[in-house]
Amino acid sequence: MKQLLAAVICLSLSAGAFALEGKVSFDQKGSVSGIVTQLSSQNNANIIPLPGNPKAAKKWTVMVFVNAKNNLESFGLKDVNEMEMVGSDDNINIVAELGRINGYATNEGDWKGSRRYLVQKDSNINAITSPIVMEIPKSDMGSWKYMVEFVNWAKANYPAQKYVLVIWNHGAGWNKDLSRFENRGISYDDETGHHMTTPEMRLALNAIGGVDILSMDACLMQMIEVAYEVKGLTEQIVASEETEPGDGYTYDTFLGPLAKKPSMGSAELAKVMVDAYTDHYQSINQGATQSAINMAAMEGFPAVVDAFTDALIAANDLAVAKAAKAKTQAFYYSSNKDMYHFAKLVSETSANADVVAKAKALMSYMKNSLITHNRATGSKYANSFGLAAYMPTSYTSAYDGLLWAADSKWDDFTKWLK
Repeated sequence: MKQLLAAVICLSLSAGAFALEGKVSFDQKGSVSGIVTQLSSQNNANIIPLPGNPKAAKKWTVMVFVNAKNNLESFGLKDVNEMEMVGSDDNINIVAELGRINGYATNEGDWKGSRRYLVQKDSNINAITSPIVMEIPKSDMGSWKYMVEFVNWAKANYPAQKYVLVIWNHGAGWNKDLSRFENRGISYDDETGHHMTTPEMRLALNAIGGVDILSMDACLMQMIEVAYEVKGLTEQIVASEETEPGDGYTYDTFLGPLAKKPSMGSAELAKVMVDAYTDHYQSINQGATQSAINMAAMEGFPAVVDAFTDALIAANDLAVAKAAKAKTQAFYYSSNKDMYHFAKLVSETSANADVVAKAKALMSYMKNSLITHNRATGSKYANSFGLAAYMPTSYTSAYDGLLWAADSKWDDFTKWLK
């Protein structure tokens, strides 16, 4: 998340006890390792829960995994305060886990570890006043298994008909530039040195039974490689193609509309989230990107992309493809390119009728089926259409481990194109 303060940030890149099915107890000073052990020891530990509870009184539960155990700590405190500008009510639950670490912010009592909150509305924008539902002295917010425990805890205690999961932290999308990011991913915990890789995100979403909206308040995460990895496990993905400014999301401006209209569905809320984010940065003249992806359209996407790349290769249109790639909208990592813009440039420059037709078909599918909503502010991002793809100058075999590489021919195409 959060623009390296411009470059460096992304690279640094009910209170009391309760019982789950009468067997697993959690308390305010509970041991997370003990919790995980108890959960895994149950006979039904591998049963995947339903994504939502249609009989729940609340319409939505918004779960925000605020991993501020790094140089983003001050922004994490600020964002929980933004959530308190709206707060939970009769229709929505806002649940947050906030993690902190030594060496950065010292305000709010300079406590360490993690705290879980049922966020309540208050008028104090400088102090978190919501009740601490659980306090965890030692947490590993870079562990996908730990995030699973948080989400399952939130679902068990604050059930709803629909769920949003926001993963808040640094994000690296798909990148091979630095040794620390050999396994690209999200949610870097500087205390433990752990983070979630892209394949681990699928393990996490599968273990929690999916969510209605997966949102990543983090840099560079709106990539086909990331989105395809969690297909079938969420209805919408909201994220940024580019690095995010330090402020990240403005939580009050997306939670406020939800509180006013809790009946909205996933696509409508995803659009609200995109607009809330982009409106804020547009109002302060700061460049930013944000989009929502309709995951139902992901199943048919490989065939459309393969038809386009097959046509390029069959026509031996390498010069056209290379020229288009060089001009395609790129992001913080030059290997991250906007897929729609690439197809658009090919459609405008190729002399081969089949290539042009397949490029236009890909553009149409993305615009009309795949991209729920896209916003970009700032002239630098005029050609950001909502979904980036890995287009490197040299191929890395680590890419082979992704579902997108297995189910599409994009890996073969990038080898041909480089």
